[in-house]
Amino acid sequence: MGATQWIGENWIELLQTIGIVGGSLLAAYTTRKDEQARKISNSIAISEQYRQIWKDIYDHPQLARVLEKDTDVVAEPVSVGEEMFVTTIVAHLSTVFRAMKHGEFVELEGLQKDVRDFFALPIPKAVWAKLKPLQDANFTKFIETTLG
Repeated sequence: MGATQWIGENWIELLQTIGIVGGSLLAAYTTRKDEQARKISNSIAISEQYRQIWKDIYDHPQLARVLEKDTDVVAEPVSVGEEMFVTTIVAHLSTVFRAMKHGEFVELEGLQKDVRDFFALPIPKAVWAKLKPLQDANFTKFIETTLG
């Protein structure tokens, strides 16, 4: 039996098979594009949260002490506002960590350096010591490993 005869006798099955394969390829392509769009959307949302958090430093200049390297938290304890600010950053980092872990967000190059630099500061270090027992074990491990 020749190919032409076979196609003539089985054209409906051939057309159905091509349709199924084509539909599957289109679905895979659409899923991939949706995944990329979701990651970009998540990146935009997290960037907006990040910007909003750091805007607090400009709106409340007394929070700038959080970023000082020579702060003595024994002589001048961490204020409620400073603790709330650092807690907000920790919550934000936890969200970013989970999103990255589950592939819902693009990997951030330099995140470990930012974490290390931030938690090396006296106020964030003191607040982290209080918050650490309340955090997810994987997130705590990430922060602690990053800090060395």
